Amino acid sequence: MINVMQMMIFATGMLCAKKDNILRMLERVATFSDMNQDYVNLLQPLFERYSCPSGATVIEQGQPADYLYLIIDGKAQVTYKPYDGNPITVAHVEKDGVFGWSAVVGSSTYTSSVTAIEDLNTYRIHGNDLRKLCVDHPDAGKEILERIAGVVSSRWTNSHEQVKSILVNGMKC
Repeated sequence: MINVMQMMIFATGMLCAKKDNILRMLERVATFSDMNQDYVNLLQPLFERYSCPSGATVIEQGQPADYLYLIIDGKAQVTYKPYDGNPITVAHVEKDGVFGWSAVVGSSTYTSSVTAIEDLNTYRIHGNDLRKLCVDHPDAGKEILERIAGVVSSRWTNSHEQVKSILVNGMKC
C-alpha cells in the first residue's frame, strides 16, 4: 500500500518531469530554440500540454479567446466564417506553428475556428499569463512577441511588421 509520503514524492517527481519536458520542448521548437535561456525559463512554467485527435475542434470562432497554442506534432486547419457566408479555410498550421493569437492581443473572442486535421499535440499558454509576463519582464516580452509575430506572419506575405504591431499594441508591453 502506498502511503501519503510516497504519493507526495511521486507527484513532485511527476511535476518536475513535466516541467523538464516542457523546458526541453521549448528549447527544440524553432520559435524558441535560440532564445535567451532566461526568457525560456520565464515561459516554461506558463505552458501546459494539450492534445486531441484528428477531427476535433480546438477553437470555435466566437468562443472566449483564452489560449495561444504551439504545435509540437500534427496539423490544424484555421477557418473563418463570415456572418453571411460559408466557412473559408485561411491557413493550415503545422509543427512549430502557432494558432489562437487572439488570446495574445487581448481580443475577447477567437476570430477563427481551428480543427485538428491530424492528431494534434500542442503546448498552450494562457493569454493573460503571457501578457503579465510581458508587463513584468519587458525585454523578454519584446523578444517573445517578435518571435510569435514571425511565426504568425509567415502565413501572409509582408505582414511581419503588421502582426508585430498588432501583438505589441494588444499586449501593451
